[in-house]
Amino acid sequence: MLTLVTYPPAFGQSSSSPFCVKAQYLLNMSGLKWQRQEANDPRKWPKGKLPALLSGNEVIGDSDNIRAFLEEQGAQFDKGLTELDRATSRAFIRMAEEHMYFHIVLDRWGNNTVWPQIRDTYFSAIPTAFRLLITRGIRKTLLNGMTAQGLGRLTAGERLDRIELDLAAIATRLWEGPFLFGKTPTAADASVAAMLGSIMGTPGGTALSRRVKEDVILNEYVRRVEDALG
Repeated sequence: MLTLVTYPPAFGQSSSSPFCVKAQYLLNMSGLKWQRQEANDPRKWPKGKLPALLSGNEVIGDSDNIRAFLEEQGAQFDKGLTELDRATSRAFIRMAEEHMYFHIVLDRWGNNTVWPQIRDTYFSAIPTAFRLLITRGIRKTLLNGMTAQGLGRLTAGERLDRIELDLAAIATRLWEGPFLFGKTPTAADASVAAMLGSIMGTPGGTALSRRVKEDVILNEYVRRVEDALG
């Protein structure tokens, strides 16, 4: 049986990481038998990240690699999609994972009001007496990386304006059906809904989390994907 190594549940989501949620959705979509193993420390896993998938003696790290592995086992995540749809699906996945995700990071790590809850959830294994000191450096390094990436140079309002176009694109795509590409969930739904769910789950009621929670189309879409794949 396959074993998915994932961060524990947090903030009303099955994992604190949208990429772990994505992997869970893909596994459920694949029809293969799997079990869950929770971990807080990603350092011993490939690339120092989670999720990771265990298959016998093989360890598959990164959610994209997990998707490729599952497809090698026969999973068809984009069954019935045209070549044009597959290309569009790829673009939606990259929009979610390479743009929307970093808005989640800044909403959680860069917001001084939200950060204490994030710190105490993500780093609960570190004794309280040392947690503040250790995480201060981790947070500074991450936020410096976000400045280098570019989004970290924007104000919270500017970031909200920037991601608004992504949210509008998703809502527009959903005019054609309950999922991004019709009546059946596909790989794009696994990525996009996982990101939207994580946005909604960010504690503290940030402007971004409220924006998605109050959007009926997006809110109901996330619920449909969770009902179908969770």
